[in-house]
Amino acid sequence: MATSLTPKEKIALIKQNLQEVLGEDIIADVIEKQNRPLKIYWGTATTGRPHCGYFVPMTKLAHFLRADCEVTILLADLHAFLDNMKAPFELIKFRAKYYELLIKATLRSIGVSIDKLKFVLGSDYQRGEKYIMDIFRMSSIVTEHDAKKAGAEVVKQVASPLLSGLIYPLMQALDEEHLGVDAQFGGVDQRKIFTLAVENLPNLGYKTRAHLMNPMVPGLAGGKMSASDPNSKIDLLDSKSDVEKKLKKAVCAPKEIEGNGIIAFVEFVLLPISELASQDGKGRFVIEKDGSEVIYDNIEKLKEDYVADIIGPKELKAATTLALSALLEPIRKEYENDKAWQEIEKLAYPPPAAPEKKKKEKKIGTGYVPKKKGEASGSAAEGIENLNIEESK
Repeated sequence: MATSLTPKEKIALIKQNLQEVLGEDIIADVIEKQNRPLKIYWGTATTGRPHCGYFVPMTKLAHFLRADCEVTILLADLHAFLDNMKAPFELIKFRAKYYELLIKATLRSIGVSIDKLKFVLGSDYQRGEKYIMDIFRMSSIVTEHDAKKAGAEVVKQVASPLLSGLIYPLMQALDEEHLGVDAQFGGVDQRKIFTLAVENLPNLGYKTRAHLMNPMVPGLAGGKMSASDPNSKIDLLDSKSDVEKKLKKAVCAPKEIEGNGIIAFVEFVLLPISELASQDGKGRFVIEKDGSEVIYDNIEKLKEDYVADIIGPKELKAATTLALSALLEPIRKEYENDKAWQEIEKLAYPPPAAPEKKKKEKKIGTGYVPKKKGEASGSAAEGIENLNIEESK
């Protein structure tokens, strides 16, 4: 239980399995000197369907709760739109609800109580007068170069970037103040945004926060696991057969552990999750080899055996398929038994519209067809037409 942990044990659990921590002194001051719970927020932009990489932050949320932290989950709906319009305005409210339902089901599947979790929708406070003024203030002290650099590993990079991509990191930094937290948690890919916050929030008269970063799990095809790349990920609602097919195709070179997404998944997902449920605090990963079970309770031994070719890709993939399918089964069942969730999914991720069959126009003279007076075209006009979010009161 969290109440039985000493301050030092709480700090150790908060830092466990993280790749990097900025501002450890802030964490120590809150827990040891101020003797109060550390307030942490984790934000997720509600874009594509969440994948199995989400088990990594979910496991850390479990650690934070055990360490008696006050945890806020930010459903960053406006960020989803700002990131190169990955989520159109007419869909973001449905995607935010879909994310909330899926995150809650995922936490329950690994035995984490959600009673003390706080969910916040970004658009509920990010349209307020004070927040908007802070965006203006932040934009007056952050250069275009620094804003672009901060979002380089998070915001989608395109040939002709939109200004919205520069606003994204400024807002993520400001969320720390407006959510009233002591620390922000996220992937190590967000380090530059965290640094932007550390360097600029004090210039607005706000305190510096700590930043906790988990490692990024490589995708199935190598590189970063991404919600927008179906070939790199396994969705949390994928069927058992889909899980098996995707893992069979996953990049998993014999004797190689660098960039091996399967090994990384065992290290940062399967072992830590099994550790949460164990009585002795040790995780276990079982591989069947020559008709018998080989049990690993630490990743170093597994890596050693894999490099030595004692365990090969076939056995590793088979064991991972079994373990992952067992984790996903309760999530799938919860979805299948919840009609409201199924309806939300249809609204959040509608099937692409069939292309319209255009009638062949008769060309007269040059073939030039003038537009009607006042007619606009392109995504900008459509975006303005669909911009139906109510103004903040």
